[in-house]
Amino acid sequence: MVGQKLCKRYRILTLRRSSLSLTACLVRAKRARMLQQMLSELTGSERYRGQMFIGGRWIDDDAADMLEVENPANQRVIGTIPQGTAEHAAEAIEAARRAQPAWAALPAYERAKLLFALADAVRANDGVLARIVVAEQGKPLNQAMGEIGATETFLRYAAESARRIEGDIIPSDAPDEEVWIRRAPHGVVVGLTAWNFPAALAARKLGPALIAGNTFVLKAHEFTPFSGIALAILAESVGLPPGVFNVVTGAGRTVGEALVTHPHSDLITMTGSTRAGKEIYRAGADRIKVLRLELGGKAPFIVMDDADVDAAVESAVAARFSNCGQICTCNERMYLHERIAEEFLDKFTARTRRLSIGDPLTNPHIGPKISGPERDKVADIVRDTIAAGAEVLLEGGPMREGEYARGYWYAPTVLKVRNNSAPAMRQEIFGPVVPVMTVSDFEEALALANDSEYGLSAYVYSQSFRRLMRSAAALHFGEIYFNRSSGELVQGFHTGWGQSGLGGEDGKYGLDGYFRKKTMYVNWS
Repeated sequence: MVGQKLCKRYRILTLRRSSLSLTACLVRAKRARMLQQMLSELTGSERYRGQMFIGGRWIDDDAADMLEVENPANQRVIGTIPQGTAEHAAEAIEAARRAQPAWAALPAYERAKLLFALADAVRANDGVLARIVVAEQGKPLNQAMGEIGATETFLRYAAESARRIEGDIIPSDAPDEEVWIRRAPHGVVVGLTAWNFPAALAARKLGPALIAGNTFVLKAHEFTPFSGIALAILAESVGLPPGVFNVVTGAGRTVGEALVTHPHSDLITMTGSTRAGKEIYRAGADRIKVLRLELGGKAPFIVMDDADVDAAVESAVAARFSNCGQICTCNERMYLHERIAEEFLDKFTARTRRLSIGDPLTNPHIGPKISGPERDKVADIVRDTIAAGAEVLLEGGPMREGEYARGYWYAPTVLKVRNNSAPAMRQEIFGPVVPVMTVSDFEEALALANDSEYGLSAYVYSQSFRRLMRSAAALHFGEIYFNRSSGELVQGFHTGWGQSGLGGEDGKYGLDGYFRKKTMYVNWS
């Protein structure tokens, strides 16, 4: 009876997936057609006209300025999105604010049922969603399918956490009294996502925010807005109540800033560059905003003389060149023990030469960079590093001829640098370029690895248990990969130190950040 009342309140016949109403089935079919139409226009001759999703309504403001979205593989304008305004941001925040009390009042497992349904919808439409990611972001199709799999996993893990939301009962110093500490939602969560994983990063924040009882406003990156819009289409199709999930579009310096500074945005969670994170930090200061910032990285890749060199080479290649090097946990600089450096570099450069580059739909190893400025930034870092005395072990660089005449292509590059002050060792490259240094011992490698303002991820290859334990204690990074390639797990904790951010995502510690604590002193004397 309680479940039926809740379902009626939210216009759903029942929350049980096994008994969908005819209306719900028709809605899902209509939304599936919307996704197919989106994909058709993104990949065909038409331009897809994106809309904002606010308070359960699709908003296509004819008076709004429209931003063009390119396919980075061929520079074709695939669609447009409204340039959101401060008024749109406020409308989304207020819609989320109105919906939040009723959403939080639902038992956590009732919220979970809707998240399970959304995860199921992502799985059922994974091929379409992956091709949307390819069209707007440029990663190879098989990697995009992996991203959509992660999108489902993030949502499903959050839903599974519904029965693990726990508080504490603590003895009091007074007689006939206990101290109760309970978890409570923040209220309205604003999610600002990066362009490198447009679907997965949205789900990574959306899932735990909703299961905690918050409502959510997504501002997807203007380079890659359509994955977030597609997720909203699916959320509507499974019956997520109006205002619980909202999507606004536009540039970060306008709509993004308006979302951050709005008095009723209670928690800001952002994935992006350190520069953007600092701007959000400043923008949120006046209202003491609660911030979770996952920012840049400069991961060191340490290979010692007792390492399995072949395994380390494969890991180093995957950790550098996946997604065209556009991953915050990528292998950004390598430190090789002098005894194995020559062997490692011979195998590494040979393996890198065999990487294919091309049309993302044909599943090459490497697709395009996201934009012209991003490609040029990588080229500038390489140029400055060579000017500082680096030796070019594998010459790549911008590709602008033949089949690469259109698009933002960059061939893999390997540089041997003289010291840790080289530009490629200091700046986040975020592209298919890797600098390398030789070291004489393990302590030197640790010291050089820590000589960075970033502290997100690090890699260590060694068969010595002592070295592995020494790394765990000495490396100033929130995430360390021992004898394996990159790829964090949903039950872990993805967090950065230093300039790499505040807070973190995933697992029980990530979920905890979407709650605040309320302490009650209960006296019955």
